[in-house]
Amino acid sequence: MDTYSFLRELADSWVLLAMFAFFAGAAVWAFWPGLSHAREDASMIPFRNDTPEKSCTNDCAACKCGHEWKDKFHD
Repeated sequence: MDTYSFLRELADSWVLLAMFAFFAGAAVWAFWPGLSHAREDASMIPFRNDTPEKSCTNDCAACKCGHEWKDKFHD
């Protein structure tokens, strides 16, 4: 038996079974109930560095809008 035939038979049977077992194990691990906190944390990654927009209150003493020209915008 040449090398190609041996590897082809091996890939058609045992490697296919090993790949399916890996896929099933990864799917079970991904949806394991104890990992819900990790999934929640991973889903919030895009929003970690977002800061809420500040709105102007038109009260210069308490204004935190960040305008460089407060005198121009607030008489």
